[in-house]
Amino acid sequence: MSTVITVPPSLDDSTFEQVLEQYSHVVDHEKLLIDARHTRWASPYGLTALLALGATRTEAPAGFAGPEIDDTSSYWQRAGFYRYAEELFELHGSVPRGRQGASDSNVLLEITPVEKSDDVHAVVERIQAKSQSILVHELNLDPQATMRFAMTLSEVCQNIVEHAGARGWVAVQTYRWRQRLLGRRVVVIAVCDAGIGFRKSLETAQGRKLSDRWDDAMALEDAVIRGVSRFRDPGRGQGLAGVRRYVGKWDGKLSVRSGTARIAIVPTWDEDVPLTENLPHFPGAQVQITIPERAEAR
Repeated sequence: MSTVITVPPSLDDSTFEQVLEQYSHVVDHEKLLIDARHTRWASPYGLTALLALGATRTEAPAGFAGPEIDDTSSYWQRAGFYRYAEELFELHGSVPRGRQGASDSNVLLEITPVEKSDDVHAVVERIQAKSQSILVHELNLDPQATMRFAMTLSEVCQNIVEHAGARGWVAVQTYRWRQRLLGRRVVVIAVCDAGIGFRKSLETAQGRKLSDRWDDAMALEDAVIRGVSRFRDPGRGQGLAGVRRYVGKWDGKLSVRSGTARIAIVPTWDEDVPLTENLPHFPGAQVQITIPERAEAR
């Protein structure tokens, strides 16, 4: 008999914690079913984090039952979820078939694996032209924002290559944020992996001295706020710090989860907390960037 983890009806970076709370009680050899049959919507973070969860199963793959609502399952297919889910899960129920890829106008980049630097270059090349159109014409951002957007995407993906020690996934989408921002459009980048995470990565730095309070939260503060890297080369470690500055300039939000902690750069339009500790442990790093439409242009 399988242990069943129920996926919430709406799956995003917040509600995915409900999945991890259930997953924290599962041992690796246990039979497991991820039940998303009643899920109606998922953000890029929700879909890429599900794949990262599947990648944590080393003894036996988890079962996965996808959404029963046709529109939802069809979207997950077009976003590229099932292309990689079939490698990581034992799929149950009806699996949508047909064209995979970002045919939807709101999908800037369908779910794409990232494991090496060539993957990062390919991701940036694929999204540059489309992101420029979305950021300038739909989010009303300054054209200079689009150049930095591509660099931001590159730096977040490069984090997987340099620190994860495992494959990750990236997805980019735009949609109207109805819960907050009065229905303004947002562009969302999600990058998730199930690698070694920030704490273990920083521990490998030569000559690193660990304080008594060294933990996942302090590792995130070092990486995101202080720009610390496990590499000794001058300028290394500034990727996430640069991302933080870019996101702040455009009134966006950055959140990074790793291990048992989550750090967030919180804009005025959001009610998140800057640092959350004692979360259910989950390996690797999960990053979300949200950039909103410029309000004064509405």
